Amino acid sequence: MLRIVLWRLAFAVPLLLAVTAAMFALAANSPFDPVRQYLGDRAMVTSPEVVARIRAEWGLDRPLLEQYATWLGNLSSGELGESHSFNRPVLDVILERLPWTLLATGCAIVLMLAGSLVVGTLAAWRKGSILDRIITGGALANESAPVFWLALAAIYVFAVTLRWLPAGGLTDAGSTTLDPLDVAAHMVLPVTVLAISQSSWLVLYVRESVIATLREDFVLGARSRGLRERTVVVRHALRAALLPFLTLLGARVPELVTGAILVETVFSWPGVASATVQAALSVDFPLLAVLTLLGTLAVVAGNLLADLAYRIADPRTAS
Repeated sequence: MLRIVLWRLAFAVPLLLAVTAAMFALAANSPFDPVRQYLGDRAMVTSPEVVARIRAEWGLDRPLLEQYATWLGNLSSGELGESHSFNRPVLDVILERLPWTLLATGCAIVLMLAGSLVVGTLAAWRKGSILDRIITGGALANESAPVFWLALAAIYVFAVTLRWLPAGGLTDAGSTTLDPLDVAAHMVLPVTVLAISQSSWLVLYVRESVIATLREDFVLGARSRGLRERTVVVRHALRAALLPFLTLLGARVPELVTGAILVETVFSWPGVASATVQAALSVDFPLLAVLTLLGTLAVVAGNLLADLAYRIADPRTAS
């Protein structure tokens, strides 16, 4: 386990450096001027001297390599810069919004895992039945549907038409306090949409894996001993099918990060994912750079946790 962690950490350092270098290279070749984007309509009446002074304060007048070296030095000391779109330190924006993203994404992952295992196992258990066809067809249709389309459809059905759930935000518009029940009600739609949007391939994979495991000799032996079909499926076939499922889960982390950005934006959820869109539209490079770095770390950490879980579930792979 320790060897795996150390190897991934050694791999993560050059990866993160490559990502940050690519970000600076893209920023240097971007057609958008962050100063003029920051000024907005005022850029038409702002004197060139003021624009030049702002560029000097932001360090944009220095060579690219010098900017990159300065940014790395500030990053190592915990100085993440100032967010121009929020007019606050980047660290404050991250610390304020990260817990809400972790809460929504964590709940979505739990719902995605539980739902995929149950639905995929049911489809495998009733292979060829109407239930199996509905689940398989629904998973394929869900995979082809954009995440933002699912979010907008959920808002139209459950918030606009049925009025069962709020359409977005963290609390009601007139609320001045964070009521846990109010927050939970506002979480239902974004968490459910995020979980459903990322569960299609997991459902299909569980189905195929359980079907293949049901043909194994140890499962046929369990049936021959007179065990109930439910016991054979849950305690034998499903348990054996879970090992490859853990690896697939780690590979879904990048799509989960992308889905979180779209879902938080549509539902106005105050997390770091929705802040990524605002930072990109405002050409807020200090904030966008840190958020991109966090997304890369999430992908590396997700794959590492999947590998560790695989080895815990099957110690033979550690040899």
